[in-house]
Amino acid sequence: MKGCVVIAGGTGFIGRTLAPFFLAHGYEVIVLTRGPSREGVIRHVNWDGTSVGRWVAALEGARALVNLSGRSINCRHTPRRRRDIIASRVDSIRALSSGISKCTHPPEVFVQTGGIGIYGDSGAQLCDEAAAHGSDFVAQVCERWEAAFAEVNSPAMRKVLLRLGVVLGPGGGFLETLGRVTRLFLGGHVGDGRQFISWIHIKDLCRVILWAIERDEISGTFNAIAPHPVTNAELMRELRRALHRPWSPPVPVLAARVGAWLMGSDGSLALASQRCVPRRLLAAGFAFDFPTLHSALVNIYPPS
Repeated sequence: MKGCVVIAGGTGFIGRTLAPFFLAHGYEVIVLTRGPSREGVIRHVNWDGTSVGRWVAALEGARALVNLSGRSINCRHTPRRRRDIIASRVDSIRALSSGISKCTHPPEVFVQTGGIGIYGDSGAQLCDEAAAHGSDFVAQVCERWEAAFAEVNSPAMRKVLLRLGVVLGPGGGFLETLGRVTRLFLGGHVGDGRQFISWIHIKDLCRVILWAIERDEISGTFNAIAPHPVTNAELMRELRRALHRPWSPPVPVLAARVGAWLMGSDGSLALASQRCVPRRLLAAGFAFDFPTLHSALVNIYPPS
């Protein structure tokens, strides 16, 4: 074994792919979960995401800690849910920080996920890691998230922050809902379709996290997204092609907002534009297996 990777929040959409990925690459894997502890090829250890407990023993001498914890922003943004979204991110980081401080040998590297939502609704502006931050709710969430991670103080531990965009993969996440409506012949673009979407194939995301762990010189903040963002119209055209569906009429903005509310989401998520590039990843030599949306969707929905 190459060492132990501890994944907090490892039972969600990303974690369900990431945990076996690390196992296949020769690592022991421990998942911190709010569910019951259980033994297995991948150990699951209970934690509550807010306080120190017996789970701290899993961090001792670990090769890496990866934190995926945080309530999804894909919900109605009521005042209560806004508080929960922020708290779920900040509290988990603070709990992990407290656990790290109790370790004689803390994890060698702490990989924390964040979001490109920090750039706000930035239209067609090209955003690398140095771009200005936005001021909307999602940007505020991301700033609070990153501020909590900045407060983690362990001089012997390397820290890497990965700003994620839309993660594409089978069996859940963004494509679960979008693929369902497209199969129902409702796959038209939203509004004028010009809003940009920055995305990454889940297999490339797993490779980015592994790369961040195994490259000792890597630290700081990275946009963890593919190099070619697309507009909403381009995304829907490629998705219809992948699912063998014809052209569909556009979805008016009001209909998108109402539809999102009925599906338990927030309309602003479909209308915000983030055109981001992974400048630091590319400069450091990371090579994407799925650099274009077409290549990603062909892998996720292979031709029959």
